Amino acid sequence: MSELMVRRLLIDLETPFPARWNGGDAFRSAFFNALSMSFPVGEQYFIDSVRNGLKSLPEGQRAPLAVEVQGFVGQEATHRRIHSLFNNHLDKLGFRNEIERRALRRLKDNAHRDVRIHVAATAATEHFTALFADWMLRHPEALEGSEPRLQTLWLWHSAEESEHRSTAFDIYNAISGNHEWRLRIFRYITVTFLSDVLRQTVRNLWHDGSLLRWSTWRSGASFLFARDGLLRGNYAGWRDYLRPDFHPSQHDASRSAQWLRDNQALFSVVGQAAAP
Repeated sequence: MSELMVRRLLIDLETPFPARWNGGDAFRSAFFNALSMSFPVGEQYFIDSVRNGLKSLPEGQRAPLAVEVQGFVGQEATHRRIHSLFNNHLDKLGFRNEIERRALRRLKDNAHRDVRIHVAATAATEHFTALFADWMLRHPEALEGSEPRLQTLWLWHSAEESEHRSTAFDIYNAISGNHEWRLRIFRYITVTFLSDVLRQTVRNLWHDGSLLRWSTWRSGASFLFARDGLLRGNYAGWRDYLRPDFHPSQHDASRSAQWLRDNQALFSVVGQAAAP
């Protein structure tokens, strides 16, 4: 088990920012906006799934996991709040959050399913966010030209996603989730998550007026599919999840730990959960 701190980010999110806040790049801005639009409902789902997974364990088996779950919930709740503030600015700019509407419909349709399905979906999505997070910490140039406060927002979120990458996976194993269903849900999440983000990115670009510009898709192709682009550069990490012996702790999180050590002035610690 790991030690998870709950941090309050010390940045200004009251001051508005433009639609193309990410260095003036239409694609990168639209893509990150799409991710942010998915976070509030997604983070709440992760919180509920992991909590319910922990509650489904016999009382005597909860203690070794309970403190880490507490830290996980605190971090995810903070992410939800911060990205809600971020999304409020997008709403004022006229962006329509369809990714959230689709997610809410999907959650309603699947609310009746076994808790292990929900924890598996959380673990799968957390694997994606951890991969993307480490990539962001390796490639801070993906935010080149954006305001320091927004760079801080995304790199802080990345660092914490990498930090708590194992929590949902450990809960899934603890509640007797099996490998077959873990892979089945992971493949479903792969298709759903990527298609939802792409659809919202396209919608954001349409609203921005840059969807049909060659420069938009040239930037997108480089960002996603360059040799070490966000998608192509993470294929090996995506594939690792398919191994029967995989555990998220096998992936390096040293960049996350280093960023959090180097940037302590940018946040305050409001809580800490230390596993025994």
